[in-house]
Amino acid sequence: MRKIGLIGGMSWIATRAYYERINRRVQQLGQATASAPMLIESLDNAPISLARQNDDWETIAAVLTESATRLEKAGAEGLVIASNAMHRAYDDIAAAVTIPVLHVADAVGERLQNARVTSAALLGTRAVMTESFYRQRLVSYGVNLLPPEMNDVELVDGIIYKELMLGRVTRAAERALKTVITTREKRGARAIVLASSELGLVVDTRANVLPVFDATEIHCDAIANWSLERTEP
Repeated sequence: MRKIGLIGGMSWIATRAYYERINRRVQQLGQATASAPMLIESLDNAPISLARQNDDWETIAAVLTESATRLEKAGAEGLVIASNAMHRAYDDIAAAVTIPVLHVADAVGERLQNARVTSAALLGTRAVMTESFYRQRLVSYGVNLLPPEMNDVELVDGIIYKELMLGRVTRAAERALKTVITTREKRGARAIVLASSELGLVVDTRANVLPVFDATEIHCDAIANWSLERTEP
């Protein structure tokens, strides 16, 4: 198998989800006793979070780029950013290394395209829901994304950063997300893209009015396929 380099720590919950899901997928696709060869650098999220609050993406990009180069030097054959929002720094990271960086939105876009989904709503942090770095990548796969509604953006962003990333999981958050999804369906969405690893803690992907495409799960499938040198069916 190819060796994976995982840039983690943003949050530890997301990093745990990536590690677990990649290995579960490797076991499903390969031998039952297999585990993915992986180098993990779990960064301290506190300074990254502070830089994000100050909209200092230059500092964030520098921190993640340094991590990427260390992982490449340590023997990683491909890189993964274990955070949807931190893909905002993808171009800087990809330019700093000579190995592939597996983009989450490419994996999601391919899955939506294969499922013939043409209209979807994106749920994640404020940056993911409103900025072009993630949205345009999905649109390039023929997916029409509903425009973000700022009330929903603030609600979902707050749930992620003020609750889920701190390990707080509440029924109130579950109900709020279910209402958002129902509203998106009424606005014309035919699917939901769950573009935050933490949202999986409060959204049941199997019990909603719309099909829910979990970006982390899809990304991990693609990473496992890449590690095993398999192509998506």
